[in-house]
Amino acid sequence: MTLPFIDGAEQGLYESKAWPGLKLLRKERHLLLTPPTSLHGVSSAVYGGGMRKLRQVVNIYVDKHYRCDEPENDIRQLLQEWDIPEQETAGLLTAVRLRYAAVAEERTNDYAVFCCATAGASNSARAGVQRTTFPALWTPGTINILLAVDGRMTDAALVNAVITATEAKTAALQDLGVLDAENGLAATGTTTDAVVIGASQRAVWPLQHAYAGTATDLGGTVSRLVYAAVSESLRAAAGERR
Repeated sequence: MTLPFIDGAEQGLYESKAWPGLKLLRKERHLLLTPPTSLHGVSSAVYGGGMRKLRQVVNIYVDKHYRCDEPENDIRQLLQEWDIPEQETAGLLTAVRLRYAAVAEERTNDYAVFCCATAGASNSARAGVQRTTFPALWTPGTINILLAVDGRMTDAALVNAVITATEAKTAALQDLGVLDAENGLAATGTTTDAVVIGASQRAVWPLQHAYAGTATDLGGTVSRLVYAAVSESLRAAAGERR
């Protein structure tokens, strides 16, 4: 577990220890995750979401008051400005300062997993109860989770990993005592969370993972890393506000 950019420098580079060649670059307004090979991914990203091939993931900082009816166009313009390819890119928005990005990673005989989370709880919410909702809400994500797996996964396992990551995020929020800002109940997330997960599908890994729930080795790793990264990012942000 590490906070690689907590020193406040507006630029920096983190190189993965679990997956050699995977890099996380910090610039003034974005984090850029670049694996050494393309990923078969699924995400809820504002830009380039869904199930698709990914060469990079960009997590873009915007002001907490940012609202726009066309966030995809905003991201596209920024990608062009920063010379980041528009194709095979997933783009997310966050109002969490990038210095609070937390990284957790692990390598085993069957896979390597890298996780980066930017997490804040200013618009924490609980799912499953009556609360204020909107037909559409274009605001920056508050908890963004980026997962890169060097391993082989089926499409079903990718979706399963999204569930596992979400459960781990919720566990982190509840263990830290984060409450729904509107009704005071235990929060399960925030109103604008996003997740990206991609697998390398490299043939060097003999095992193909058909499941990624909490009963599996891969799911257990995903859950631990997400829990650790979300918790650390939340603590870092909260600590500096005190």
